Amino acid sequence: MGFLKGLFGKKEAPARQLTHPSQLMKGDMISLDDSFALPAQLRGQQLRVESVNTYEFERTQKAEWVLKGHGQETIFLSLDEDDETYLAFSIKVNRSQVEQIFDLDQFSAIFEEDEQAMLTTQPLPSELSNEFENWLGKEYHQVNFAQFGYFHRADYRGKKPPQDDNGARGDAFESYFLLDDEEKFAIDVEVYEGGETDVMLTLYRSLSDIRDYWPGK
Repeated sequence: MGFLKGLFGKKEAPARQLTHPSQLMKGDMISLDDSFALPAQLRGQQLRVESVNTYEFERTQKAEWVLKGHGQETIFLSLDEDDETYLAFSIKVNRSQVEQIFDLDQFSAIFEEDEQAMLTTQPLPSELSNEFENWLGKEYHQVNFAQFGYFHRADYRGKKPPQDDNGARGDAFESYFLLDDEEKFAIDVEVYEGGETDVMLTLYRSLSDIRDYWPGK
């Protein structure tokens, strides 16, 4: 009977196979390389996908994975897709940190339409050096000015985000984007209605920096 039961019984569904970050869903986990080229917040870490958000622009949309590890730091992951695909890891910095990392006169030029902002990273105080030195390039130039979009706290991969102008469209924002000369680092400033501003430091890395994937239950 045991043989017959095994032969005709229900087969378990195969486990999800994860081979690429674009397949990540809430609850999945990744482990990262332990290279010293990575910031301490990433080096050798195991990170869990807490949620998946969507950035919607006029002609494109982009997924953002919100990752958490053993520490309190929230890491944001997106994919930079051009001729090749790269991991784009980001962290948020507050106003006080921005004032210590950049010259505020240079930084304010980001929001001036008739200026092509150039940012030079200032020498970091010791309390910020370990935290941010591997997140920063030396010099940045502005690429995008006031690119309009909507931010959705939902996963709309393969789907069109809501188009309801009465509030279901997501949070409207303007994006100001700067890139360093080697295209290894970026700064993304998002200004939302009401003036709320997010400043993100971004680091571009090879897909191979993700060493392992674990599907969530």
